[in-house]
Amino acid sequence: MNYGKQLEILREREGLSKTNMAKYLNIDISLYVKYEKEKQTIPIKHLNVICNYFNVSFDYIFGFTNKKMYNNYLTDIDLIKSGIKLKEIRKEKMLTQIQLAKQLNIAKSMIGAYEHGDFLISTHALYAICKKYNISADYLLGKVDSPKYLKEI
Repeated sequence: MNYGKQLEILREREGLSKTNMAKYLNIDISLYVKYEKEKQTIPIKHLNVICNYFNVSFDYIFGFTNKKMYNNYLTDIDLIKSGIKLKEIRKEKMLTQIQLAKQLNIAKSMIGAYEHGDFLISTHALYAICKKYNISADYLLGKVDSPKYLKEI
């Protein structure tokens, strides 16, 4: 993925230390360092806190766009809306849950759990779906209704 360098740039631009960010996320500094170096995948819930703090979109953090923020951007992730949008994208691409699970190298049951809003989509799955199908991460998480496709940005 490509979020670590962007996290570092945003943090340094605001004059914040890694310790500051770790405290803000309520995690150990060693874990935050791993996030910035992408030695450990940052969970979506922590990434959402960071996006809200710096007033930037997931698409910006992932390097999908240079546009920092969208109009009508919601701060919270809507699990139900996210699940509905994932199912919509999957059906639009004419994929079964099994096919999408194989593409993402995850269990079919996780696709079902994401689509039902039982679990927040993983960072890896979110990034892979958005990259492969040119979908906005913010759209897929239910934070915006538009743009849906990255090419619209």
